[in-house]
Amino acid sequence: MAQTPIAGAQAVQRALDVLHCFHDNAPDLSASEISRRLGLSTSTAHRLARTLLGAGFLEQDPRTARYRLGPAVTELGRLSYHQRGLHLASPELTDLARRTGATADLALRSGPHVVIVAGGSVTPKVGLRRPLHSTALGKVLLAWPRPGETGAEALPPLRAFTDRTIVDREHLTVELERVREQEYALNDGESAQGIRTLAVPVLDHLGSARFALAVRGTPELITGDRFAWFLAQARACAQALEILLLPPAQRSSTLRA
Repeated sequence: MAQTPIAGAQAVQRALDVLHCFHDNAPDLSASEISRRLGLSTSTAHRLARTLLGAGFLEQDPRTARYRLGPAVTELGRLSYHQRGLHLASPELTDLARRTGATADLALRSGPHVVIVAGGSVTPKVGLRRPLHSTALGKVLLAWPRPGETGAEALPPLRAFTDRTIVDREHLTVELERVREQEYALNDGESAQGIRTLAVPVLDHLGSARFALAVRGTPELITGDRFAWFLAQARACAQALEILLLPPAQRSSTLRA
């Protein structure tokens, strides 16, 4: 029996779903592995992968016939990185990490996830996506949402990563109110044992968080006695990035003012 061609919007969505299979540094995947991840027939997954291969969004290992992200993704990623001004953020984050001894990261929101886009955690072996509810970065992005972004009520089931992870939506709503009131978020062992992270917003002109900035270390580094100092360092860096990460024309006018 001949298969019905995948229609327009559905085909685009399925192609995007194929690309999303490679999140978090996923290994090379075969067409059958893609099909299992997405619940598609192997023939459909193969057609989608071949289309993405032809457009440069995937590439294929000639020895194993397995797929990985292709040069078109790299090109668009680099363009987006520079268009957002993230190359300007890296020196600021490096300086913040040097002064504090902590890991400094900058992140933005992608649906129900926080995506780290610059800083010490951006390494080839570390996944860059985390659920919003279990991270200080994610709490900041939820507390100061951008227009059109959904709140905690629209998140998928809140998964527990440690015994400290917030998994109750009402508890998370209360936590986000506290974050807005105190103007920072804390993750004290909620995503991984023995890790303490504090995060602050990098606001736009509407008062929404374009990005979240965090410093991360052990409780022995970010101690209660030094917490206020770490928070001040993070806020100073965030304020600098609020200007640096503006589009060039807006940045120039802000500096002149």
